[in-house]
Amino acid sequence: MTLQAKLDAFKADFEAGKPPYNVPPSVIETMHRATAELIASGAAERALKAGNMAPVFTLNDPKGKPVSSAELLKKGPLVLSFYRGVWCPYCNMDLQALEAAKPEFDRLGASLVAISPQTAPNSRKSVRQNSLTFPILSDARGEVAAAFGLRFQLPGYLIDLYKSLKNDLPSFNDDPSWTLPMPARYVIGQDGTILYAEVNPDYTRRPEPEDMLPTVRDAALKRVA
Repeated sequence: MTLQAKLDAFKADFEAGKPPYNVPPSVIETMHRATAELIASGAAERALKAGNMAPVFTLNDPKGKPVSSAELLKKGPLVLSFYRGVWCPYCNMDLQALEAAKPEFDRLGASLVAISPQTAPNSRKSVRQNSLTFPILSDARGEVAAAFGLRFQLPGYLIDLYKSLKNDLPSFNDDPSWTLPMPARYVIGQDGTILYAEVNPDYTRRPEPEDMLPTVRDAALKRVA
């Protein structure tokens, strides 16, 4: 089953209010409204695209070890995924799909990392819950997501919904701003150029990890020794 098929199956059960979710229709309507407004805002079109230079960053992994994009790019191309947090079931399925694809990225000499605004303890939960073997980095206050053009402000009505659902993002991310990144995937060449970009303001839609492989293969052929 493809990643999107798994996401669609989960979404169908969730939006139907099936146990254990039991979500009322009003919650679904609010989520749909927020997604539609984010799509209509054109935010995704303003994010960095293929051909742009990727921002250089250094972020900590769950153990507090700094991970530098510049250092990773010395080894080969970089596969980069932005996600919302371990509280997001769509993101967890996305991370699991990336983990399944990791051996092929490894074979091509590419590094794989994922970035979210969540704190280190929550990143450690991401690693445990999804049995991950690649770095999960904490983007404090979403600064790297903002540099890529991915960070957006949640509307007030969605903040109210999250609060009612006990989804306390300020505590989860140690950031009072109520911002999140749009889910995104990038392949970055060793010279820092973005070779592949996929940004979707609809968090229930994710590209297949395999979609990046042709770009990663091409980048691998140009690897700098």
